[in-house]
Amino acid sequence: MAQRQFQTEVSQLLHLIIHSLYSNREIFLRELVSNASDALDKLKYLTVADEAYKSISFDPRIDISFSKKEPDQGPSTLTVSDNGIGMNEADLVESLGTIARSGTRAFLEKLSADAKKDSNLIGQFGVGFYSAFMVADKIEVISRKAGEEGAWKWISEGKDSYDIESASRDGQGTTVILYLSEEGKEFCNRWSIEDIIKRYSNHVAFPIYLTYDEKEYDDKGKEKSSKTKTDRVNSGTALWRRPKSELKEEDYKEFYKQLGHDMEDPLFYVHTRAEGTQEYATLFYIPRKAPFDMYHADYKSGVKLYVKRVFITDDDKELMPAWLRFIRGVIDSEDLPLNVSREILQQNKILMSIKNASVKKLLSEFKALADRAASGDQEAGDKWETFVSQFNRPLKEGLYQDYANREAIQDLVRFKSSAQEGWTSFADYVSRMKPDQKNIYYITGGDEKTLKASPLLEAYTAKGIEVLIMDDEIDDIVIPSLHSYSQTKNLSEGSGADGKTESQSWELKAVNRAGADEELGEKKDKPAEKEIKPVIEKIKKALGDKVKDVKLSRRLHDSPSCIVADENDPTIQMAQMLKAMGQTEMPDIKPILEVNGSHPIVTALKDTDDEARIADTAGVLLDQALLVEGIKLKDPSDFVKRLNRLLSK
Repeated sequence: MAQRQFQTEVSQLLHLIIHSLYSNREIFLRELVSNASDALDKLKYLTVADEAYKSISFDPRIDISFSKKEPDQGPSTLTVSDNGIGMNEADLVESLGTIARSGTRAFLEKLSADAKKDSNLIGQFGVGFYSAFMVADKIEVISRKAGEEGAWKWISEGKDSYDIESASRDGQGTTVILYLSEEGKEFCNRWSIEDIIKRYSNHVAFPIYLTYDEKEYDDKGKEKSSKTKTDRVNSGTALWRRPKSELKEEDYKEFYKQLGHDMEDPLFYVHTRAEGTQEYATLFYIPRKAPFDMYHADYKSGVKLYVKRVFITDDDKELMPAWLRFIRGVIDSEDLPLNVSREILQQNKILMSIKNASVKKLLSEFKALADRAASGDQEAGDKWETFVSQFNRPLKEGLYQDYANREAIQDLVRFKSSAQEGWTSFADYVSRMKPDQKNIYYITGGDEKTLKASPLLEAYTAKGIEVLIMDDEIDDIVIPSLHSYSQTKNLSEGSGADGKTESQSWELKAVNRAGADEELGEKKDKPAEKEIKPVIEKIKKALGDKVKDVKLSRRLHDSPSCIVADENDPTIQMAQMLKAMGQTEMPDIKPILEVNGSHPIVTALKDTDDEARIADTAGVLLDQALLVEGIKLKDPSDFVKRLNRLLSK
């Protein structure tokens, strides 16, 4: 027998599960059945697609049994067995000794002191098997991999280590034996097990059988006979293939919980059945909360592919575009070949057609929800608010990645605004624009509070021009790629111009870039500009190569200075983000400093040739402009020294 240590994260996880997560213990059975179903799915596919497995006798099923004992007879047990793909020694070590998912550490951090509320997190990190330790003092896993002769036994008490030894098993598959704890004994009966299966796993595509002893009693309540029975306890039909008219809301919700390993109901779902040139069924769910690995490069796909109800893969990121990686669900095609490989999937025209149609269907459902929310539907409004708070950022990625659907996506993304609280859209902004306004203005950078207080907004606010607040770091990449926002209006409504449309477009302009101030309407005061020019030259000389240029500003009313980026340069925030992403060779981006020609700090430099004072003032004007935009100073101590010298004068 070989004793091995658990991966550190597993030990931490087991400690939390055993000592904290007791609010939803029953999910352990859902997770074990889900694992068994996955194992059956994988072998079913291989027996169809791989010659090496076609000779295997395969009648897929999941069996559950239990043995309830008195305290003096030893521990009660609950057993879940399948005849799926099985595991060898290496698989047991990889699957049960480690957690090969990058989100595990974040999962552990997410568990708060009040961890009872967080038991629904189990399963979302591929750690569902370990939930069995909520009800078991010891677990044995006996497994034999399909096509191999030997079997192996994995044993652990859920502490720091586990043992692996050779074992015997009649055929391929896995048997999980739980030695139930005192708290776990409540599940050691027919009624509890049936109830859990029907609630969480009724739609598993393979038959689930429960073996139990049926007892008969005489009229005095004394047991007179007992016989062992085995009953099927799940319906086993592919829910996504059933007509919508046969399904209840509860059916959809319970299937989602089994599919998505989630204890919460989905936010909403989209069920589609297509017939004609292509025949397929899709069932997509939008979670109430974003998956924890949504921003990880190795995120796990949430969509499963079936062909004629035969499971093909759940690990193919080609099934949905990356910006829709939060979607959970099923695609089932009647037209794809059963032996389709992952390489073929990437180029397959049938799957590409299903994928494109699915994306358009999802976008239309998102739009319908947004429209209902805008019309005052309270329930839709709550759902839409949740949807935006969780998935607004991946939708923005779609603007950058999915050119074909860009027009539909741009109507869904939401932003904050200088003119009102809450979320707003491009369409809402356009509806509030001043009659003579030609452009849509926005500002990118740090957090919402900092951007709303930016000096760059002063002149726009004074002119009554709304500015979109874009405080997501991805906005600096996505929005410039849009260039403009277009809107098509139907002229046929009440005008007699049947079928005619009119398209209008507005350029997107960043107020923190040079060249975005033309529409402010500020006429240049030639005498005043000529008078302040020597001051501009003094500041420019003092700052040297710290800035790209120094200009008189048309956008400042109260503040003495601000910084903007050249139209052809990335903003400083974007440059910092690119460096953080590994582009270390990128040169330093120099800002353009704009100064307020009527501000006392600036006008005070007119009548002085004191180079030290000019240098200190110029340095403070630049540094405070950087600070206001939330940019970290390279030398804070130098800023403080300059400020103190000016204050002392």
